[in-house]
Amino acid sequence: MSKKISPLIKKRGRPFPLGPTVLPEGINFSLFSRHGKAVTLVVEWPASTHGAGERHEIPLSPNINKTGDIWHILLETDRVDLTYGYTIDGVTDLPGSGLVYDSRTLLVDPCAQMLTPRPWGALADYGGQPCCRIIRHDFDWQDDHPLKTPLSETIIYELHVRGFTRHGTSGVAHAGTYRGIIEKIPYLRDLGVTAVELMPVTEFDENDNIFRDPADGGLLKNFWGYNPVSFFALKSGYASACEDPVNEFKAMVLALHQAGIEVILDIVYNHTGEGGYDGVTSSFRGIDNPIYYLLDEEQRAYLNFSGCGNTLNCNHPVVRELIRSSLRFWVIEMHVDGFRFDLASILGRDKKGNVLSNPPMIEIIAEDPILRETKIIAEAWDAAGVYQVGSFSSDARWGEWNGRFRDDVRGFMAGHEGTVASLATRIAGSSDLYRSNSRGPCNSINFLTSHDGFTLYDLVSYNEKHNLANGEENRDGENHNISWNSGREGAVAGKKISELRLRRIRSLAVILLLSQGVPMFVAGDEFGRSQNGNNNAWCQDNPTSWLDWSLAEKNADLLRFFRKCIQLRKKYTLFRREDFFAESEGAAGSAGTTEILWQSLEPGRQDWSPDCRTLAFLLDGRGSRGEREDDFFVMLNGNREQDVVFRLPDVPDRDEKRQWYTLIDTAAPAPADFLSMGGERKGPATGRVKVKAMAAVVLQSAKG
Repeated sequence: MSKKISPLIKKRGRPFPLGPTVLPEGINFSLFSRHGKAVTLVVEWPASTHGAGERHEIPLSPNINKTGDIWHILLETDRVDLTYGYTIDGVTDLPGSGLVYDSRTLLVDPCAQMLTPRPWGALADYGGQPCCRIIRHDFDWQDDHPLKTPLSETIIYELHVRGFTRHGTSGVAHAGTYRGIIEKIPYLRDLGVTAVELMPVTEFDENDNIFRDPADGGLLKNFWGYNPVSFFALKSGYASACEDPVNEFKAMVLALHQAGIEVILDIVYNHTGEGGYDGVTSSFRGIDNPIYYLLDEEQRAYLNFSGCGNTLNCNHPVVRELIRSSLRFWVIEMHVDGFRFDLASILGRDKKGNVLSNPPMIEIIAEDPILRETKIIAEAWDAAGVYQVGSFSSDARWGEWNGRFRDDVRGFMAGHEGTVASLATRIAGSSDLYRSNSRGPCNSINFLTSHDGFTLYDLVSYNEKHNLANGEENRDGENHNISWNSGREGAVAGKKISELRLRRIRSLAVILLLSQGVPMFVAGDEFGRSQNGNNNAWCQDNPTSWLDWSLAEKNADLLRFFRKCIQLRKKYTLFRREDFFAESEGAAGSAGTTEILWQSLEPGRQDWSPDCRTLAFLLDGRGSRGEREDDFFVMLNGNREQDVVFRLPDVPDRDEKRQWYTLIDTAAPAPADFLSMGGERKGPATGRVKVKAMAAVVLQSAKG
């Protein structure tokens, strides 16, 4: 332990690493600013440590405390209980420079690993007070190590830290927090998911929303948090003890790992919470605006490919290094297992906004040695119309949210024409998108719902979005939902429509969980959560977005069905291949041969015509790896009202005297909707099987 001396004893310091570094001789501070002319470190110790909240403003000499574009200084102190920030002055009236310095604004260090803790909803004071803090990573990880769950075995569960347990029905002691997630681990384990994908957990200002609730006039919150103030600092408002969010987050990660569940972060590098020039300058804009952001040719306005007022200059070398350092921090210090990159196509734009053919940022993430065993998943589009699903990167490391899977499956299960051929391609792993460059089905993250859009229950209950509560007169949110309300708009419906809705949800779950690729679904879909038709609930910090856990009991049969489907996927490798079927097998327009066999209503007869709404396929258990598995025959009826009859194919390898038995019938009442694997049987099924409208029936082969 070094000798305690005055914090004002200063040395030149060192330029790397950026941010604050605790050393035996003191604390080193390092900040990048190329165009700043005068940088001042502002340090404040708590009251009673060095007086009544005494503040020290320490100008950095450009001759002594600067190496290249890096400003640095070392304070000889062993006290880390301080807050700090920077003020920067420079040219602001140089035409075409894009510089906007204001020495009155206290700026957040982009590499700060913690900001001043504040409970959820408390007002932030970015720009007014020093708010960066120093943390020690002294958590006892108990030999925790990455789980490295193969993508083929991964099932992703997307959730919002606060919304997951905030509702009064959650039954947890620490509602809406990281600890609340710990309390729900038994539920997650029983459900069978292998990874949780957390919506943004880096610090943001939930009070930056300008829209008001039309019902009471109150300002709405930025609930989702896709407006980062920092890429390192954890959201303290999600901690039950907001003074120590880091250790609480680590305890959550450790507990999830001990339960066999990975942690994936939904992370935002495409823009920041500073918004446009009318937003709050908290960090990047005041440090070096034209370095961190994409500006127009006159350097006067932000290019806005994010839809949020600014776009990060991701392929500038300085910004690339910041992003890489952030990702390494989350892996090394916080033990996370992967990342989902929001609006990831922006990572591929150059300083003028053009889409690059070989973006350095995307290659750096895939090739970084620290990140090599993490899961990296791209939302392969942006808010300006770039859509790169299937072409985001040729590197097999990158997974993609498969928006084509979502749209094609939704279309079929809403009774649309011209969907059968594309549905077959999605079920087989989307080889049209991922067959090249050593990629496979596991590059496809299959999903039907996410935080953005309808829940699964609303997908079958609403034709139109109902977003008036967002305060934008229903103008916000996606208009093209590919949904069908099952015959009546809204949550209230009679018995017949309610049964149809639940049937469709079960059928959608069958398609999602038995398709090749990596399935993902959003928390609450497994027990019928609704947002009352709101498909853009980003500002709804209320029961609209909070999970109502009473539905898990009310819709226990649906929850059971999801659990059973997950168990089925986990048990049989033929639902989670790492490579594609032979080219003639997996593609629509072919019958298939060895491992998958397509048909419509009759064996050997495919119907890929636009007006067809039926599809069936046989998965041959002899084609799976390892020991011989059971065979499965899956029948799907996408007609809204018409029941259909499928004639069954022969069971493969009849020498084993196998027969077809009904395993799943999404039109049957529970528990007959999913019979026990290897237990109770309905059958044997022979000849022809009737499949009700919007239903799925799955047969399993077994020895008679």
